[in-house]
Amino acid sequence: MITPSPAIIAQSAVRRLPRLVLLLFCLAYVLPGFFGRAPWKNEDIAGFGMMRELANGASDWMAPQIMGQASSFDALAPYWLGALAIKALPWMDQAMAVRLPFIALLALTLLASWYAVYYLARSPQAQPVAFAFGGEANPADYARAIADAGLLALIACLGLAQLSHETTPALAQLGFTALIFYAMASSPYRNATTILGPALGLLIGLAGLTLSGAPTLALLLGSGGAVVEWMHLKWGHTRKSFDEYESQTSSRQSWAWIVLIVSLTLLIAILAHTLNLWRWRIELPGENGLPLTGEWKKMGRLLLWFTWPAWPLALWTLWRWRRQLSSRHVALPLWFVAVSVGATLTTTASDRSLLLSLPALAALAAFALPTFKRSAASLIDWFTLLFFTGCATIIWVVWIAMQTGIPQQPAANVAKLAPGFEPSFSLKLFLPALIATLAWTWLVKWRASAQRAAIWKSLVLPAGGATLCWLLLMTLWLPLLDYARSYAPLSRKVASLVEQQSCVEIYGLPSATAAALQYHGKLELKQATNTAVCPYLLVNAASQNSLGNTVNLPDWAFQATVSRPADSSDKLLLFKRVSLPAQTRPQPK
Repeated sequence: MITPSPAIIAQSAVRRLPRLVLLLFCLAYVLPGFFGRAPWKNEDIAGFGMMRELANGASDWMAPQIMGQASSFDALAPYWLGALAIKALPWMDQAMAVRLPFIALLALTLLASWYAVYYLARSPQAQPVAFAFGGEANPADYARAIADAGLLALIACLGLAQLSHETTPALAQLGFTALIFYAMASSPYRNATTILGPALGLLIGLAGLTLSGAPTLALLLGSGGAVVEWMHLKWGHTRKSFDEYESQTSSRQSWAWIVLIVSLTLLIAILAHTLNLWRWRIELPGENGLPLTGEWKKMGRLLLWFTWPAWPLALWTLWRWRRQLSSRHVALPLWFVAVSVGATLTTTASDRSLLLSLPALAALAAFALPTFKRSAASLIDWFTLLFFTGCATIIWVVWIAMQTGIPQQPAANVAKLAPGFEPSFSLKLFLPALIATLAWTWLVKWRASAQRAAIWKSLVLPAGGATLCWLLLMTLWLPLLDYARSYAPLSRKVASLVEQQSCVEIYGLPSATAAALQYHGKLELKQATNTAVCPYLLVNAASQNSLGNTVNLPDWAFQATVSRPADSSDKLLLFKRVSLPAQTRPQPK
């Protein structure tokens, strides 16, 4: 049975978004947040510390650790990439060197997402209704316009900004998931036996996701991708196909892809077993002792804001394309979203699991646009305009208050939340913020003009607004955020309290704090034992009660309490040794 398409699009509505504009969008989103800041707490600095330990030869490459503490991700590939970058660029600051491969991973995410949506939009079932007298959208132009919209929807997602600019396994998982998504989406148009192409991307994506701490997700995505390919083989020709599609797609090619996907999925399962990467991480809401209602409310709020504005568009896609749910342009991204949301609901790292759903969710959101009415598009525009203009205004007002003290209330709030912070004017941070604000003004003016034909127009303001606010935060507010979110002030304070060239024993310190003390404080750290070997001891205040089980308390005298300026509850206790070193004690006669 032939199912009619809900998409009604004329050729005039699929003109391409200028490539230079799209490139500037991506650059303005990707680069801010990677430059000019210290590693932030907690996962960002902890991941960086793991990479430094590997590069310095202080940790096993097959079991990355920092001061004997393993990563919470059980990942390998992200730490390898950062460590290799440090070793390859010894002249560069290590914190900057490790970010280079992660910049590439974010760029890969955007590029792979664009091509995934493009190939999904080339599917016969995704094509718009053919007009009686012609004039409907050309398939290639239609796919390109939908792909532009999908990329804009991804950039617009609020949850992407911070997590995609950290040197953590979460960004590596996102990049490899997007690569798998692209490889499976493009399978009808590429040969499975060609080494260079989507087949290689599928191998790298599945292996990379496995080595990034998510072998179960890789197994599920691979299994579901094989099922979608089989569904395409069985029902993918229910409507008349275009000649180009028929010439490139055959039953033999579909079976080749099914065999390839299943084989690679089994291969990564064996790889995970060989490297002992399988871990039981299932924790259902309520199992941690917290009220079940509160847990579900927290999860609901996360789903609402993290995936905004893609989720309402994706729901609209599922409704309008409900008769084509088995078609690959709906079924494939829907499976990727379902797996990611399932991981979000059943694991503790909910936000980082939900991050993996964004490329597929953006793809679903893009397919809502061909079914939109003008009133719905206008509603999106007005809400976006008010929301992001208001956010940008707040950022500017607070920055002016920090520089001048006027208005007084925002300045007082900053002084209260970040005691000790001294704002200063930076021209290199001010100019990009000013240019971005002027560009936003021009974009709003353009959208309010007669430019209403392009199908991607409704996502220009959401993507532009998200990019504007992220860039403003990473320029105007960067010194404040760096002061409040990094361990640099705390580390330097500790370093000033100990003698130079002295080692420091630590007890109960998280890996993030230990990494910061090594990098910012230039301290030589050792895990505390019953026998004192260093002149100083640093203890996490939360672990003070159990300190006597590990160290000999009479050997130490309390010196000072050091806390992060922006969080007084994050305290470290500094002790100085009062006993003689073991090798200098007088020996009994």
